[in-house]
Amino acid sequence: QVQLVESGGGSVQAGDSLRLSCAASGRTFSSCAMGWFRQAPGKEREFVAAISQSGSSTYYSYSVQGRFTTSRDNAKNTVYLQMNELKPEDTAVYYCAGDPRRVIGTQKANTYAYWGQGTPVTVSS
Repeated sequence: QVQLVESGGGSVQAGDSLRLSCAASGRTFSSCAMGWFRQAPGKEREFVAAISQSGSSTYYSYSVQGRFTTSRDNAKNTVYLQMNELKPEDTAVYYCAGDPRRVIGTQKANTYAYWGQGTPVTVSS
C-alpha cells in the first residue's frame, strides 16, 4: 500500500512556474510507476505526465509537452512535476497517482491504484 500527498499548488500569473511534489509513504514506492493527472472544474480528469519506476523514462500529454517535466527521487519517496510557462488553461486540481503493476504508467486514470488528494493550481492571465 502506498499513500500519496501532493503539495506545491497555488495561484500564479500566466508565464510563471510552479513545482508540485508528491510524497509517498510505504516501502514499495520505488516499484511504482507514477503519473500526474489534472481535473479542471466541470471537466474530466486528464492525463498530464508519467514516469517509470526508475525515473529513466517519461512521457507527457501534448498540451504540456515542452513546458512540464516530471522527475522522481526514490531515496526521498517523492515525485515532482515542474511546470513552466503556465497558462490559464493549466488551471486545475493536480493529482499524482501510482501504479504498482507496470514499469511505466499509462494515460488511463483507471489503471492507477493509488491516488493523492490533489493540489489546486490557478493560473490567471
